[in-house]
Amino acid sequence: MQDHWNEDQPIYRQLRDKVVNLVLEGVFKEEEAVPSVRQIAAEYSINHLTVSKAYQELVDEGLLFKKRGVGMFVVEGARDNLLSNEKAKFLQNELPLLLSRVKQLGISTQEVIDMISTLNKDTV
Repeated sequence: MQDHWNEDQPIYRQLRDKVVNLVLEGVFKEEEAVPSVRQIAAEYSINHLTVSKAYQELVDEGLLFKKRGVGMFVVEGARDNLLSNEKAKFLQNELPLLLSRVKQLGISTQEVIDMISTLNKDTV
């Protein structure tokens, strides 16, 4: 997953966000197990309570569920729910900041469109 952590945000939160991204990317598939708390704690030399806290947050958000004695699994429909939530968050929070920065720098709408088109060609 990740072997270094940002000092600006709690590790459990960064781990939570990483799991969300892996679900969105389809690495962690719906109804499939995610790595165990012990696995993650050992692999990244972090406290198992930190991993448990990240996973519990995902359970509380309805993205993971526990199977007693078996582990944690991705909820059916988690990816679609995440996509919907993340799109809304992007459109409400991130896009306005981007547009504000574009305006501040005097970048034209056409320049942004051209850059997006160029970058999109590179990713297709």
